[in-house]
Amino acid sequence: VAKDLALQMPEFRDSGVRVVSEGRTQYFALHGKTGHLVTAERIDRELLCESMEQCVLRCELIVEGEM
Repeated sequence: VAKDLALQMPEFRDSGVRVVSEGRTQYFALHGKTGHLVTAERIDRELLCESMEQCVLRCELIVEGEM
């Protein structure tokens, strides 16, 4: 994510970047040292999507401040 936003790690950490998912459980996070998008919680497809053929988890990336 840091690479895609063309931010170096010090400015990436200081820019208030965060990942927000729908609902209470936050399934994704940003690794503080690398800027990689990682899973923050175990994702149980059967629990989330039950009998649906396609399972999609949506999240938003929020960046505070100037880019």
